[in-house]
This record gives sequence, C-alpha cells and structure tokens, in this order.
Amino acid sequence: MTKTLKPFLALVALLAIALALTACGPARTTGADEPRIAGPGQPQDFAAFSEDLMMRMLARSPEWSIFAGRYDDAGEVTIPDAAQRQDELAFVEASLQALAAWDPEALTPDQRIDHMLLVNRLESTRWYQTTFLGWQWMPSSYNVAGPIGLLLNTPYASEEERLRTVMSRLRQVPAYYAAARANIDGPTLEHTRLAITQNRGALGLLGDSLSERVQASGLDPSEVGEFEGVRTAAVAAIEGFVSHLEQLADRLEGRDDVRSFRIGAELYEPKFKYDIQSGFSARELHERALAEKDRLHGDMDAVAVQLWPKYFPDAPMPGDRLDRIGRLIDHLSNRHVAREEFIPEIKRQIPLLAAFVDEHGLVEQDPSRPLVVRETPEYMRGGGAGASISAPGPFNPTADTYYNVTPLDGYSDEEAASYLREYNHWVLQILNIHEAIPGHYTQLLHANKSPSLIKSLLRNGAMIEGWAVYSERMMLEEGWGNDEPEMWLMYGKWNLRVVTNAILDYAVHVEGMEREAAMDLLMRQAFQERTEAENKWRRVTLSQVQLTSYFSGYAEIYDFRERVKQQQGDDFDLRAFHDRFLSFGNAPVPAIIELMAE
Repeated sequence: MTKTLKPFLALVALLAIALALTACGPARTTGADEPRIAGPGQPQDFAAFSEDLMMRMLARSPEWSIFAGRYDDAGEVTIPDAAQRQDELAFVEASLQALAAWDPEALTPDQRIDHMLLVNRLESTRWYQTTFLGWQWMPSSYNVAGPIGLLLNTPYASEEERLRTVMSRLRQVPAYYAAARANIDGPTLEHTRLAITQNRGALGLLGDSLSERVQASGLDPSEVGEFEGVRTAAVAAIEGFVSHLEQLADRLEGRDDVRSFRIGAELYEPKFKYDIQSGFSARELHERALAEKDRLHGDMDAVAVQLWPKYFPDAPMPGDRLDRIGRLIDHLSNRHVAREEFIPEIKRQIPLLAAFVDEHGLVEQDPSRPLVVRETPEYMRGGGAGASISAPGPFNPTADTYYNVTPLDGYSDEEAASYLREYNHWVLQILNIHEAIPGHYTQLLHANKSPSLIKSLLRNGAMIEGWAVYSERMMLEEGWGNDEPEMWLMYGKWNLRVVTNAILDYAVHVEGMEREAAMDLLMRQAFQERTEAENKWRRVTLSQVQLTSYFSGYAEIYDFRERVKQQQGDDFDLRAFHDRFLSFGNAPVPAIIELMAE
C-alpha cells in the first residue's frame, strides 16, 4: 500500500496495477472495425455480442493483450498519434451505438453488469481522449518497457520466439517516441520528471544484459546481428526522448505559467465516476473519510491509554490524544528488521500467511500458482511507492505472479531508517496481507478464474484495492497477530493511511491543499514517518483519484459483509462469503453486491 506502497503507474503499468491495462490508453489502429449488432437483443445474443466486443477491444491494444496474457499481436506496438486517436474514437462511438440496441433491464443480472462495464469503459475512453487529455500533459504516459519486460519474463513460448517478438516491438520504438514527442503540449513538471526517471529505467531493461541474453540464445547469427541493430536504434530513440524531456524540464523549472498537477473539480468528479464506479460521489467519500479519521483516532486512543503504563511506567500520560498515540507509535516503531533483511523478511512471511488462511478456512487458495517476490524493475520505480503486485491476465492464468519490492539501495542511512520505522514489525505484516495473502495476490487468482471475461479484464481499481484493505482487518479479526493491542494500534495507523489517502487526494486536487498542510495531515494526524509522507506527497502530485480507491472499496465491502452477517445470523459462513464475492472477477463492488443479492 498501494494497489500503501503501490506505484501509481503500476496502477497505473500494472495495476500500475496495472492500469497500463486500461483501454483509455493507446489502442492500435485497425481500420473498419465496427462491432456487429447480432439478433433482436435476447440475452443469449448479448452474451455472444458482448464477448465479441470485448475481444475486439482487446485486439485493438496489443499492450493490453500482453498484460492480459494474450500474445496474438504481441509484436505490434500502438503508435499514439492523431490517426490512432481518431480511429479509437470512431470505434468507441460505433460500439456505444451497438450497445444501445440492448435494453439492460431485459438482460440477466450478470449480463446487465457486463453491459454497464462495457459502456463505462467506452465512455471513459472517450472522456480521457477528448476531455482529460493526459496524452498531452502527462509525458509519463509514454514508456515502452512494460510489455517488453513481460514478454522477456513470461515463458509463454520458447526463448527464441519471444526474442523475435521483442525484436518486432523494438523496431517500432522510434516511431512510438516520435509520436509521443509530437503529442506533448503544456506538460506538468512533475510528470515530466517521472517520465525521465522511468524511461531511464527502460534503458536499463534494453541494455547490455539484453544484448548478452540474445547472444546466448538459439537465434542464428544473422538474427543476433539484426536484433542488436534494432536494439541500438530503440535505445537511441529512448535516449533522445529522455534528453528532450530533460531540456523541457529545465525550461519549465521555476516558471509561474506551468500547468499545475492539480486537476480541479471539473475533471476530478468525472474521473472519480469513471475510475471508481462507487456508490459514493467524490465529495461524499471525502466527507466519510473525514468522519472515519476521527473514529480511528478514538479507537487508537483507547489502545494507547491501555498500553501507556507498559511502555512508559514512569512518565505522565500527555493530555492530547494525538500526542499520546504518536508517542507510543514512535516508541514501537523502533522494532523493525535490519535494512538488508527487509526483502528476506517479506519472503519469510508469505508461507506463514498462506498457512494461517488455510488453517482458519478463510478463502480458497491455489498452491499450484506460487507468488514470486522480486526487486521492482527499474522501469516501474519512481512513482513514490515501494511495493506492488504484477499478476498475469486471464489468458495466461498459470504464469507467475510477482510481488515487487523496491530495495532500499537508493536511500541514505537516515531515509532508510525512517522507511524501516514506517514498515516496522507490525506494519510489515499488514503490508504483506494487503499485497499478497489474502489480499491482491489471492483476489487476482480468483479473478482469473471468473467465467466472465469482461469482469476479469475490465478491472475496477476500487474493488481490487478495497479487497486488499478489507483483508487486513479481516485477518486481524480472525486472530492474526494474536489480538495484541500493539498490532491493533499499528493497524489503526495503517488504516489511517487508507483514510488519509482519500482525504489527501480530494483536498489536494479539488480544494488546493498545499504541501505544508498535507505533511501535517500525514505526519501529525496519521503518524507517518517523514519518508513515507514525502513519498505520498510525491504520489498525489503524479496521480489523481486512484488514492481514493482503497477507502471507497473497503468501506463498501465491509459495510456489505456486516449487512449479510446481520441478515444470516448463525448461518453466516465467512469462507463462503469470500469465495462467492471473489467469483465475480474485478467488477465494481456495487455490481458484485447486486449480483450476490440476485
């Protein structure tokens, strides 16, 4: 945390999740590709039509297909130029017209949700292309590394076949960055700097290690030579793009007329509507988060009063509740792993979490699909976060799931100490629950088994993040941490991050909150270490709305579970509830609630 240590691009390339998977991004030009309208609108006709439309949407974006585990067009690169955008908008209009031929009320509940998801995706694509215009002012939208990294790391075919596919993509890199440079107009300084950092990471992916890998492969010498020529040209194109951005950043530095990273209410509310698909409006969620912050402070204060004599037997207890909570958290945060043990400790905890979930019968797991903990690839770093999940798509569900953890090599001793205090003995456990088991890793395994391709592919971030946050509290309720008051106090601090994420995002982008006030919210009111707070400030300057997904999804899932428990009484089965809830893929929480009610 993160999908909080979650890099907004990993979201926002995976999930940064992640959200590099969105159809709102570039789509390949395919010419006359209008969806067919079949039949009189009966449910069985809609099932065929909707899946056909979903596959057409997927085929238009080779990048999205790769993330979904489909490699038919993996050698093609979407060139994000004006012709591509025009073609994409024509496809959107034709698809929306075709979807209008069906009355949602005449469909089955499951198909009604699919209809809603398709309409939302197409309308949001149109809005992003014509109104939000991130392709103009967010240079960080452009990076070729993500799909190439997946092709190199996913053994879906022989090494030689995958390298040939990568070579095909590399051939198109110069045209890709030429289009990117032509698109950039009035960028923010923050997104320009991020693009520089992440494209430098792309250079690392395409560097000497790739050249050595090609030479050691089974490609014949002529292909090896061809690959090296293509790789060199691609590297030159990226270096040229980075150099162009560095010069641009120098010109933007210190100017008063540079575009603000804040998007304002006129863009924030529709972005929230399209991205989150919540039962809340953005303003309503903000107000609930403010109330939840006060409630959490009360709960944490009760624990702090209980623990004070244990840790400060000779010191008077402060009269201010934020002061006494903060003093205890500050003291407890000294218990953490050594710098060099951070990633090894994460690896150690994963099987313990899996065993606890099995022992307590909390949710179905699949031991045949292991979780691989790795250092975050360089091209995914720089978004102000340190951990994320890279999960395979529904077309290649048996591929490895990666738990990306950014090493602390780039931190000074002081920064590393601050970071380790933030991810102390208790918080590190909650982080692993969120990212791994039974959080993101577990949920996305279930999503890939969903019979609805649409619900699996059209990922709703609030459901994905909300489940991970819900799983943290659920695990503690079921006994993880042995009900220690220290664990509950640190959980309160962690959960405050979810709440303050939502407060911060809205306050910064809509209400104009400045850095000083944001740091007070994060450090004094949410007890975060300075390194974490500075990373979060960086993140809110680079993303919009995504930080609200954690609290939005969590609040709706937890409220729903409590209603079901009250209705069913002694007949309530927690595992059955979880397995049923996760069976609907990545659909928005309100849609899952509707389907479970049916």
